[in-house]
Amino acid sequence: MSEASLPFNEKYCPSSVSVTSGEKRRQEWEKSIKNLQEFWAEKAKAIDWFKPFDKVLDDSNPPFYKWFAGGELNVSYNALDRHVKAHRKNKLAYIWEGEMGEVKTYTYYQLYREVNKLAKVFKDFGLKKGDRVAVFLPVIPELPITLLATARIGGIHAVVFSGFSAEALADRINDCGAKILVTADGSFRRGKPVAIKETADRALLTTTSVEKVIVVKRTGQPIQMKEGRDVWYDDVMTKAGANVYVEPEHMQSTDPLFILYTSGTTGKPKGVQHGTGGYLVWAYWTLKWAFNPSDEDIYWCVADIGWITGHTYNVYAPLSLGVTALLFEGTPDYPAQDRWWDIIERHGVTILYGTPTAVRMFMKFGEQWVLKHDLSSLRLLGTVGEPINPEAWRWYYRVVGKEKLPIIDTWWQTETGGFMIAPLSGIELTPLKPGSATLPLPAINADIYDEKGQSVGTGNKGLLVVKSPWPGMLQTLWKDPERFKQTYFGKWANIYCTGDYAIKDPDGYYWLLGRADEVLKVAGHRIGTVELESALVSHPAVSEAAVMGKEDSVKGEVPVAFVTLRSGFQPSDELRAELVKHIRTTIGPIATPDAIVIVNKLPKTRSGKIMRRILKAVLVGAPIGDVSTLEDDASVEDIKVTYEELRRQINKK
Repeated sequence: MSEASLPFNEKYCPSSVSVTSGEKRRQEWEKSIKNLQEFWAEKAKAIDWFKPFDKVLDDSNPPFYKWFAGGELNVSYNALDRHVKAHRKNKLAYIWEGEMGEVKTYTYYQLYREVNKLAKVFKDFGLKKGDRVAVFLPVIPELPITLLATARIGGIHAVVFSGFSAEALADRINDCGAKILVTADGSFRRGKPVAIKETADRALLTTTSVEKVIVVKRTGQPIQMKEGRDVWYDDVMTKAGANVYVEPEHMQSTDPLFILYTSGTTGKPKGVQHGTGGYLVWAYWTLKWAFNPSDEDIYWCVADIGWITGHTYNVYAPLSLGVTALLFEGTPDYPAQDRWWDIIERHGVTILYGTPTAVRMFMKFGEQWVLKHDLSSLRLLGTVGEPINPEAWRWYYRVVGKEKLPIIDTWWQTETGGFMIAPLSGIELTPLKPGSATLPLPAINADIYDEKGQSVGTGNKGLLVVKSPWPGMLQTLWKDPERFKQTYFGKWANIYCTGDYAIKDPDGYYWLLGRADEVLKVAGHRIGTVELESALVSHPAVSEAAVMGKEDSVKGEVPVAFVTLRSGFQPSDELRAELVKHIRTTIGPIATPDAIVIVNKLPKTRSGKIMRRILKAVLVGAPIGDVSTLEDDASVEDIKVTYEELRRQINKK
C-alpha cells in the first residue's frame, strides 16, 4: 500500500481539541466484549420498555440472533411520546428546508400530533400489526411522519428511494406485499417538477397487493387519481380529526420494524429486515457515542431517507435522543454551489454529517463558495457512504472545519443498522488519521481475514469480518432466510462477512478499501479500486476519480480511470501522462492505468453515489440499463464520447 493512499504513520487531531490517549474508549470496548450481556442490559435502559426483556441475547439459533427477547416497546413512543411527556414537548424535532427554499418546523408535540393522525388513517384503512406500507416519497416532512405512524400501529415500512424506476418500485412492492402505498404527486429536482405519482401508477399496473394509495400534494402538478384506491393525504388527515390519539402497539423486541432493499450481486434486490428493540438501542447508542448530540445542537444528516443512513440517522436515532434534526430536499449545488454552507449559516447547524462524494464535488467548485459563509456554529463534521480519500479529508478539515473540527468518518452498511467503525466524541475524542474510520465501536468484535479464514494481522489486506452479534444487525432477508445465511454467514460459520476489504495499521486503526468485488487482478496482483482512486485524488488537478477494470489478454485485467478536474485545470495529453506517472510513483508500475478518461461529470445517483455499473458498461460496450436514479443522464453521453475519442487516439498510435 502506498503512503499517499494510506498514511499509516500520520496521527492527527484538531489543534483546538485535547488529544486523548483513547484509553477510555479502549476500556469501554473491552468491557463490552468481556461482559456482552451485562453491557447491553445496562445500555438498553436508555430507551423506554413497556415490558422488560427476559434475555439480552438469545443465540440459540445462529445466525438468527434475537436481541432483548421477551421485551415489549414501541419505536414511535420512544421517538415522540416520551419527549412530549417530558421537557421536550415544545422543542424542535425537525427543521425542513425544501428544494424551492421553503422552511417548515415541527416541535416534538406537533410531530406527535401528525403521527397520531396518520396512524388513525392507517387503522381506518384496515392496516394491522405486521402489514407492510410501501413509501415512495421525496425528503419532505410526510416521509418521517409516515415511518413513525407505521411503527406506531405495528406495521412494517418499506421505503423506496423516490428516484427509482416504476419497475424497481413494483419489484419491491411485490416482494414485501405492501397493502398501502404512500407517495406524492411529484417532487422538485433542480427547480423542475418530477412526476412521482406517474411512476407509482406504472408500478401499480404490475402489482396486486396495494389497496390504498395516499398521495401527498407537493408540486401541484396534474395527476391521475384512481377512484376507490387513491386518496389525498391532506383530505384523510383532516378527516382523521385534530386531536387524535392512537395507542402505540406493544411490539415484541424481535418484531420487524422495516424492510429496506439493497442491491444484490444476482441483480435481485435483497430485502434487509431490521427488528425493533435491538435496532433502536443500537441507533440510540451509535449516534450518542459518535456525535454526542445535546439539546442545544442542530444536527444535519444530509442523507435521503430512502437509504439506511436516512432511516437511522435522520429519523430513529435523533428522535430517540430528543435531538433537533435538519432535513433538506434537493441537491448540494442547487440553486447555487454554496447551498450546504448557506443552510448551515442560516440555521446555525452544529453537526454536519455529509458524504465524501459531496466533499470532492465541493473541492472541484473551489474554496470561495465555503469562505463566503460564517460556519462558526459547526462543532463536528462527519462522513458516510464510502471511504474518504485522505486528500478530501484534509480539505474538509482545513476549509470547512477551519483546522479545528474533528471529522467523524463512519463505516457501516445497510445490514449493520448503524455505525460499526468510527471515531467517537461521546466517550472521548478518538485521535484521528485522514482517511481512516479509526476503531470498532464498543461491542463490535471486528477482524480482518484472509481467504482461509485466518486473521491477517497488521498491514495486510483482507476481508473485514465481525466475529460476534450486535443489537443493530439485520434479522434476516425478507422471506429468504437461506439467502441471508449464505450471503452473510456462508463463508465462515457464525462470522459476519461484510464483503469489504480492509487493512489494519500498527495502531489498530482500520482502513477501508471498498467492496471485495471492486478489486482488480492485474497480472496476478490484487489492487483495490479505492486505493487507485485515492492516489488519483491526491493529485492537485483531480477532483473525483472512479476506476474500473477492463479485460486484457496479457494481464487479465487493466485499470481504466475516469476523472473530473478541479477548477483551473484543463484536459490535455500532458495532464494524462502526468496522472499516469503519479499512479506509478504512488502505487507502483503494476497499477499503471490503460487509459485516463477526463470527463465533465461522473454519472451519479441522486443520492450522490457514482454509478460504477454505467462506467463498466461504457468500457465493455454493454447496454447502459436503467438510469432512472441518475442525477444527470447527459454525463453518460459525455463519458461515452470522451472515452471513444481517447480510444481512437490510442489506436492510431
